Amino acid sequence: MARNFGVPDLRLVEPATPVDEESRRLASGADDVLDGLTRYGSLVEATADSDAVVATSSLRGRDEQRFLSLAELPAFLAELGPAAGVAFVFGPERSGLTEQERSRASACLRLPTRPEFPTMNLSHAVAIVLAMSSLARDSGPAPEHPWAPAGEIEAAVSHWDRALEAIGFYDTGHRERSLRDWRKIVAAKPLNVREVAMLRGVANRILVSLRRSARLSAPQTDR
Repeated sequence: MARNFGVPDLRLVEPATPVDEESRRLASGADDVLDGLTRYGSLVEATADSDAVVATSSLRGRDEQRFLSLAELPAFLAELGPAAGVAFVFGPERSGLTEQERSRASACLRLPTRPEFPTMNLSHAVAIVLAMSSLARDSGPAPEHPWAPAGEIEAAVSHWDRALEAIGFYDTGHRERSLRDWRKIVAAKPLNVREVAMLRGVANRILVSLRRSARLSAPQTDR
């Protein structure tokens, strides 16, 4: 499948099935693709250098994630431009992607399956998505500012997590849920490096101002 659609980089997130003789038989001549597989301990690591992350799901109405229909995918990719590195993320056939995993995506691609039987064979889902994505190949202008890779966006979320903790935003509890919702807001669309720098600049200003206020309010001792 990767060879059919010219996918140059295939990544697996552990625990993943090892490459065995059956894998090579099914690869039917694409052994170099199997040999080039890279494995990662987490989805965050696997997508850290991607400019946009598109998760796939057949579920409906589970959260407020930005959803794309299959017909909208080519225009979404064209808007990113031909130089953008896009990661398509597919979950296990039985369970799909978790809400936490989908929250790290720029968008969630909804496959148009029947509601009474929404899940698909993984290889079929991959073929459909790659076929549609090929319609946007080499289209769209390059963006004025380069896109920020997912690792930098995740770092910005962590920066804001520290700032929100410092101002007492989490005092009411539900930190993990609040942080997941905040991540959806930040990652709801691909961000360029300038936008990520602005987000981190605001978070840093909050932390610096709080530290300065703490020093000014601290009791002075006579020397």
